[in-house]
Amino acid sequence: MLGGHLRRMREAAGISRADAGWQIRASESKVSRMELGRVGFKERDVNDLLKLYGLKDDRERDRLMELARAANNPGWWSRYGDVMPAWFSNYVGLEVAAKLIRTYEVLFVPGLLQTEPYARAVVQLGKSYLPTEEIDQRVDLRVTRQQILTRANPVKLWVVIDESVLHRPIGGREAMCEQIEHLMKMARLPNITLQVMPFSSVGYPSAGGAFSVLRFPEGDLPDVVYIEHAASALYLDKIEDLDEYAAIMDALSISAAPLGETQNILRDALDKMA
Repeated sequence: MLGGHLRRMREAAGISRADAGWQIRASESKVSRMELGRVGFKERDVNDLLKLYGLKDDRERDRLMELARAANNPGWWSRYGDVMPAWFSNYVGLEVAAKLIRTYEVLFVPGLLQTEPYARAVVQLGKSYLPTEEIDQRVDLRVTRQQILTRANPVKLWVVIDESVLHRPIGGREAMCEQIEHLMKMARLPNITLQVMPFSSVGYPSAGGAFSVLRFPEGDLPDVVYIEHAASALYLDKIEDLDEYAAIMDALSISAAPLGETQNILRDALDKMA
């Protein structure tokens, strides 16, 4: 979060990474790593950069310095570092900070809505060779992430899934029936919106594969589009990318079945799976 904010401030001020590095007695590559969140933040460095970038708002300076201090305190997900790649660790941190997450999924139930048996089956797909302990850790991470849905100030989650997701027996029929029942339960929560893209709809061609759009409390940082690949992920925050994916998500929501039909679609899928 802080790294992206510093990058945008530097670019707005028209300052190069090399000049920023000179200001904090470091290299250009260190500034790049700071902006990507790949190194810790020294309060002195952040303070010097804020001066260089011309920040005069004392309240905003205090807020950013607090972010710098918080960034050096590992989140709960750090204990899964041995089974979680750095590019996904960044996403979990953003997920925890988000106030709204909009997700489109075409193959699986999104991780935030997966049951433990379903999550275990997904983790093992193509990776049955992994030690049981590592599989347990990966599943525990996925389930623990879901605490943002039921915390005191829960994140708002808006999900659009392809109907095929409901008919793909991940983990077997019993596990899938339990998963669909879980979706029915979660869809009743006031902070969760679940829509299904029915087979009868052509969807939205420009959507491509799965992606998520994360929105944060005002003033923290701009929206982020997250697109996951097999061994990496893309984080998009340029305004043109955000506008495009926001339009795509809106179009998907319009093309999907109306909210009032969600429970019926889930119930029909459950009957066919049972």
